Amino acid sequence: MTGHVYDLAVIGGGINGAGIAADAAGRGLSVVLLEKCDLAGGTSSASSKLIHGGLRYLETYELRLVREALAERDVLLAKAGHIVWPLRFVLPHVPGMRPAMMIRAGLFLYDHLARRQRIPGSSSLDLARDPAGAALRPELNRGFAYWDCWVDDARLVVLNARAAAASGARIVTRARVRQARPEDGAWHVTVEGASGPEDSRARVLVNAAGPWAGPVMDLCGRPESGPERAHTRPKLRLVKGSHIVVPRLAGGDAYLMQNDDRRAVFAIPFEDRFTLIGTTDVPYEGDPGGAAIDEHEEDYLLAVTRRFFRKPVERKDIVWRYAGVRPLIDDGSANPSAVSRDYQLELEAGPGAPPVLHVLGGKVTTYRRLAEAALERLKPHLSLTRGPWTAAAPLPGGDFGAKGVMGYRLDLERRRPGLPAALLSRLVRRYGTLADDVLGDARTPADLGLDLGGGLSEREVIYLKEQEWARSPDDVLWRRTKAGLHMSEAERKRSIELIARLL
Repeated sequence: MTGHVYDLAVIGGGINGAGIAADAAGRGLSVVLLEKCDLAGGTSSASSKLIHGGLRYLETYELRLVREALAERDVLLAKAGHIVWPLRFVLPHVPGMRPAMMIRAGLFLYDHLARRQRIPGSSSLDLARDPAGAALRPELNRGFAYWDCWVDDARLVVLNARAAAASGARIVTRARVRQARPEDGAWHVTVEGASGPEDSRARVLVNAAGPWAGPVMDLCGRPESGPERAHTRPKLRLVKGSHIVVPRLAGGDAYLMQNDDRRAVFAIPFEDRFTLIGTTDVPYEGDPGGAAIDEHEEDYLLAVTRRFFRKPVERKDIVWRYAGVRPLIDDGSANPSAVSRDYQLELEAGPGAPPVLHVLGGKVTTYRRLAEAALERLKPHLSLTRGPWTAAAPLPGGDFGAKGVMGYRLDLERRRPGLPAALLSRLVRRYGTLADDVLGDARTPADLGLDLGGGLSEREVIYLKEQEWARSPDDVLWRRTKAGLHMSEAERKRSIELIARLL
């Protein structure tokens, strides 16, 4: 065991854990982040890839959550314009479902709950004339448009981890927490990593384990807490959300489809040539790491899509599928879709005992505000050298200045004329201004080393290993990038072998 005592140990390398680590390290705290698998290896890479206010939450009167989320859209656009960008959503009106006047009123409220600086407002659409209607069934001739944002969710996590590391935090992946016990006024945390057990000590512990937060709660249980304290803890409800990816169904718009069970399903343009369709809400039990989409969920998503789009979509069209488990705060609702996506912070701190903060619930959009709230709760137990700071600070690669993303990309093309424009555009979307670091001294494609397929080069894989904690082919192909989606099965098999050697 080392003699060093961290100010803060964060368990969980998803969006909330990485966001808290970045905020805390930027306030002058010594931080260690402990993740049992890969960064964003669970729920945080299995989302619908949206930064959104949550239009449907207006129906359950969660106005504070919607207002906070809407405000965060503009903040995240400014912080990470390379991985977050505006997206127009088309909402076809279905007779017999929500009345058109009700939808229009909801969209008016959605436009005005928070100040908009970078996001357009909503409008009504004549889908018989608007180009967005061309992909839809002819009877869907009326609709609405509103705006939210798309995000590369897994990269958002990695960028927060990079921000934390840049401020001095230690990021430890492939390190499963086996024990966390209070002793001598600090938390003693034992993790099992590739090189065996390792101990760390911290004055404060944060449980940001997402769908594993319940077991971590039990792991951190104190004898003095007893069964009564365990009984009063909020209960998590695990809900599986699944997605499918098919060849592109429409142009650059996203679609919100109102199903006859009153659930909303998205169809989102994805990775240039594809459409991402989701999500489901299915109660889940068992290890969240084993979550997978089942045939019933696939049938559900395909059926909703066929109700709205002219082009038939069948199971054989699915090119990728994934599922994640959302940790929601159990409010007793019979309908999983009605359970709030808000977050809750539970602080356990007693006389002479080191504090532990349990992070429960939450959504990608509000991770930064959650991190601020977490540090506010922990303020009496920590020596903070500065106040909230993340709202105005770009994430790594997001420092474009007045020229913006497009200006930087055009400048990169001018400075590196020997590299294909499509490659440079892809790298800017992935790394922002750090694309120059990825490329190094490369002037031609040959300078990037082996071509691994899917637009992935040897040099990029090495960069991901050295700078972004990539340790396995899946880390590279499906989380740091989506290169795996652009490969044939034979190409994927070859690239997995090559990437494994590089890593």
